[in-house]
Amino acid sequence: MQIDTTRKPGEATVAVDEGPTLRRRRLAAELKKCREDAGLTQEFVSRHFEWHSAKVTRIENARVPVTPRDVSDLLSLYGVADATYREALLTLARLARQRGWWTDYKDVMRPGNFVGMEADASTAKVWEPIVLPGLLQTEAYMRALMGTGRRNDPQQSIDRRVALRLQRQERLVTDPKLTLWAIIDESVVRRTVGGEQVMREQWQRIITAAAMPNVNVQILPFGAGEHALMGGSMALLEFDDVAHLDVVYLEGLAGDYYEEQPSEVTRYRDEFERLSTKALSHSSSVGMIQGLLDE
Repeated sequence: MQIDTTRKPGEATVAVDEGPTLRRRRLAAELKKCREDAGLTQEFVSRHFEWHSAKVTRIENARVPVTPRDVSDLLSLYGVADATYREALLTLARLARQRGWWTDYKDVMRPGNFVGMEADASTAKVWEPIVLPGLLQTEAYMRALMGTGRRNDPQQSIDRRVALRLQRQERLVTDPKLTLWAIIDESVVRRTVGGEQVMREQWQRIITAAAMPNVNVQILPFGAGEHALMGGSMALLEFDDVAHLDVVYLEGLAGDYYEEQPSEVTRYRDEFERLSTKALSHSSSVGMIQGLLDE
């Protein structure tokens, strides 16, 4: 289903044929723009409806689902009268409340719903300095990592985390296919995880995935020197036709962080692309991994 409409000629386009996470983020962006166009503050809106002071912020950050009734009330307060545009946003609100496949794994997901955003993304640009990207890991590699990092977790929890990661990998082979561009530190492919046989299977998995037209793998060699992304892993998720909703995900021991400001997303994109110029080419990277297999 596709609905394209605008409040005014040339302004926001609303599409409703994505997954629920992207729909919620589209809706949040539209509601924020409506409020700003009306010249109202978040505090004023919260007081007007006698809502908790943070509710409007959470709605506009797509942190909570919003009911069609709330959307209708907000649009009325903002003076949005266009019936077609209103109905498009109400449709978005209804569709955004649908369950995605990942909701069955909420108990083992990190906060922030990265998986839901990844499921809607068209491209993932990933930098990994410590472990292989989840989308490229074999099941044995996953279990070796989780057996160390989550040694106190019950087996059922480990199994569910593995199942979630394996299902995420389906985006690489099912339409619409996710384009993956992964830059991986050389130490990652050389570090033994799970033993020699696990690593040999893992190297073969990378070579097989790298042969797919939607997967680009680059190894950052030891000799590349310092760079701006040395602080930790990064994932930049990009969305077709809605670049203003691109998001950077940074994972760390102190917690996860999402950067959604377009200027900051652009900065991370630039640094990622700068890092790619220091890394081996796709073919040379595959050659390095094949060399590890041949040793």
